[in-house]
Amino acid sequence: MNKDFFGGVRGSLPILIGVIPFAMITGVGAVSVGLTFVETMGMSVIIFAGASQLVVYQLMGAGSPWLIMVLTAWVINLRFTMYSATLAPYFQKLSTWQKAVLAYMLSDQAFGVSLSHFMMANKEVNHRWYYFGSAFTIWVAWQISAAIGALLGALVPASWGFDFAFPLSFMALMFAALRDRPTVVAALAGGIIAVLAKGLPYNTGLVLATFLGIAAGYFAESLKPNQAVTQ
Repeated sequence: MNKDFFGGVRGSLPILIGVIPFAMITGVGAVSVGLTFVETMGMSVIIFAGASQLVVYQLMGAGSPWLIMVLTAWVINLRFTMYSATLAPYFQKLSTWQKAVLAYMLSDQAFGVSLSHFMMANKEVNHRWYYFGSAFTIWVAWQISAAIGALLGALVPASWGFDFAFPLSFMALMFAALRDRPTVVAALAGGIIAVLAKGLPYNTGLVLATFLGIAAGYFAESLKPNQAVTQ
């Protein structure tokens, strides 16, 4: 096995501290809205996107139409398009099927670990194997943890409730992503709009907040070049 594969594995191990409980929460959340263990794992394997899975479970619990669920999940997962565009130069020589496998395994954590290593490495790196090592480690940890969460969720009384898990999970992801002014602007705009639009039917306020938050972030980003020219 390529040494860069094991480098990707090692690079992802510290991230599992956040991945494991987050995956367990998605498993518990799926069972709490009535999904079976097989259905829960089917969603976990096919979708493999914790943030959108949690929101879809919330929408299922609220009785939202399937179209709203699909649209909401699509909006939340739009960030993977930007991730893919950023990583594309490192994988441009790979075949289509190899790119498809790597694209399926893309996650926030694998993107962050891999890109950071690619940009900081002071020696030649096999990008494909390093990314695969990172992404595979996270994928395996996610599926095992989601399965444990689904099994535990079936044993937890409904009266205990797990509503706290959803906002805490998103807060953990949000604070980790607040690295510059555009992301802060996007988070603030999206959060404020989500609160103001909370009363809209079928949780469509979340979709509105996402679109406007992204727009605010892009606007803040567009101001950067102008500021750089004036300095």
